Amino acid sequence: MAVGKSAIGQQLSQQLGVPFVDTDAVIVEGHGSIADIFAGRGEHAFREIEARTVARAIETGKSNGSVISLGGGAVLDSGTQQLLGECTVVYLECDASTVAERIARNTGRPLLAGDAMSRWEALFAARRPVYERLANIILDVRSGTVAEIGLHLEERLRQHAALTKEVEK
Repeated sequence: MAVGKSAIGQQLSQQLGVPFVDTDAVIVEGHGSIADIFAGRGEHAFREIEARTVARAIETGKSNGSVISLGGGAVLDSGTQQLLGECTVVYLECDASTVAERIARNTGRPLLAGDAMSRWEALFAARRPVYERLANIILDVRSGTVAEIGLHLEERLRQHAALTKEVEK
């Protein structure tokens, strides 16, 4: 949450010339704001919508090579975890001090209501093992511009693809 998934994902999709899908944006477009979904229907309803949205994005992405940005909690769903096993997953690694300013500027994060940084740290501590287990690539995004990070990520993806092809031989 708040590590730059959308900005970096858009940058990478432009570099690669493939579509970009931000699953949070797709949810907002089809169902209203995430904060409103949480407030009106609860987190469970949001997670169901999110899992369906992610599954559609991954299925479409298989045919068009999309770069897909998932919400920070999307990986908690076991079905999503299975689907991600068929994809190249990038974990954008960041720390609390780097995201603190971003979180302070954004009031639309329902899971961070109250003491935002304490909540972020608790969510991150719970989610980090899942991120690390699912990731094919872990990329530190604490420094650099979005363009620089995008270029570095593109290179890491090419290296990963080359290694994967070697292993398949």
